Amino acid sequence: MLNISGIHEGFVLDHIKAGMSLQIYHDLKLDELDCTVAIIKNAKSSKMGKKDILKVECPVEALDLDILGFIDHNITVNVIKDDKIYEKKELHLPKQVKNVITCRNPRCITSIEQELDQIFLLTDEEKEVYRCKYCEEKYRNPNRR
Repeated sequence: MLNISGIHEGFVLDHIKAGMSLQIYHDLKLDELDCTVAIIKNAKSSKMGKKDILKVECPVEALDLDILGFIDHNITVNVIKDDKIYEKKELHLPKQVKNVITCRNPRCITSIEQELDQIFLLTDEEKEVYRCKYCEEKYRNPNRR
């Protein structure tokens, strides 16, 4: 049995689709923060079969819930304070994502104007479809369950 100690203050991301923890680590820019991170891959899960878990010891303010909700809104976010689960945060699909995905349309203004923010708006919540704010190019997350 693998033993990874608890964290005093920070957050635990649970129920991550197996194999997705490293992408989430980079997308949340955890590599740029000066905090302790434990990545647990392929843990046994009665609900999912296998899952990944991220344990992060740093203030929860460092966590971008919009990016996380965009990646996978089924992830459980447990906020830890004084070695105990203080709060569970629910993730939702954000109405807008900024500079997370890039438009693939070569004629889009974002392809020409490099400094322009890449902004995608949620246009179909049921199918989890986002469209480029400028050219309406469709983006569907390939990592969805």
